[in-house]
Amino acid sequence: MNFLFDIGRVLLDFDFEPSLSRLLPENTKNKSDYISQILNQKDTLEAGIISPENFTSWALDVLGNNITAEQFQFAWQQIFTANTPMWKSVHKLANNGHQLILISNISAIHWPWILQTFPDFSLFKGSVLSFEIGFLKPQPEIYQHAITTFKLDPTTTIYIDDMAQNIVAGKQFGFHCWQYELNNHHTFETWLDNILGQVEY
Repeated sequence: MNFLFDIGRVLLDFDFEPSLSRLLPENTKNKSDYISQILNQKDTLEAGIISPENFTSWALDVLGNNITAEQFQFAWQQIFTANTPMWKSVHKLANNGHQLILISNISAIHWPWILQTFPDFSLFKGSVLSFEIGFLKPQPEIYQHAITTFKLDPTTTIYIDDMAQNIVAGKQFGFHCWQYELNNHHTFETWLDNILGQVEY
């Protein structure tokens, strides 16, 4: 079987606010307003519309504090924690010879850091990343890119994502889809065992 894995809230949990809030002085009023303004433009970075350098420069202007570009990008990266139950499943799947591929809305600030910080990503044999191809899930082009690049047969491809709209898009391509809930891994495992024919994976 082929597996398409989302990253955020599937393989890694994330939370921008605690990390970004530390960039602002303690007495800053309405910290969440500054953070929301930055996060509202996150898609432009993840779609590769704006470079990491230009996004960082713009964000520093928004924050209006004596922060360096390096400090901002470090804070932007320090948002992830590993979802241990899912990584156990990933190891089982890889050990049993399944092809694992990443499909993610992600930025060029995050990607190299993730590979360095979480070395188990080496278990994935390929990736379809929004900032590299210029499309974001649930745009159909990103799924078609995965199919074409990795010669996927959707009828033998399992797609795991946490976002409902992405799952809808995946089903339109004929993938076996599961909308993942971070705090309900057991249900995913039960479904996966069924899909794989009740065999140990």
